[in-house]
Amino acid sequence: MENKTVIILGSSRKNGNTAKIVDQLSKEHNIDVVNLSDYNISYYDYESKNLGDDFLPLIRRIIEQYDTLIFATPIYWYNMSGIMKVFFDRISDLIRIEKETGRKLRGKKIGVISNSHDNETDESFYIPFQKSADYLGMEYLGHAHFNANILNQTTKIELTFI
Repeated sequence: MENKTVIILGSSRKNGNTAKIVDQLSKEHNIDVVNLSDYNISYYDYESKNLGDDFLPLIRRIIEQYDTLIFATPIYWYNMSGIMKVFFDRISDLIRIEKETGRKLRGKKIGVISNSHDNETDESFYIPFQKSADYLGMEYLGHAHFNANILNQTTKIELTFI
């Protein structure tokens, strides 16, 4: 597989500031986008009653088609968005019941795009992404933060880890 990249967008606003950043990056770098708002993904369930939702088919497709995953999320209460957190929680399914699929994450790369109304965010925001990458045998490429207050048509969106 060639080094194919996908941006996984997790925001409560389908056309919000994070989506604007992702849209520009997608166009500039010809990167596919998966908007988690387009899928029905249930919360993690120890009894696996949610196996009929969209998570497993989606994550299988992502794993098969891409080797670099960029997670894009606004910062809500010093954390990733709820929809992104649910997506991350469901990765537990790949450790408990879909182990072969989970093993395919090894060697893949991840990066993070965050967005808030501040010029920067505390480095601790990225710990869940970094630790998840480490646990799953993935390479953490880095992260970029953008201030929603200064985004406009002339803002140059750049990622050093693409």
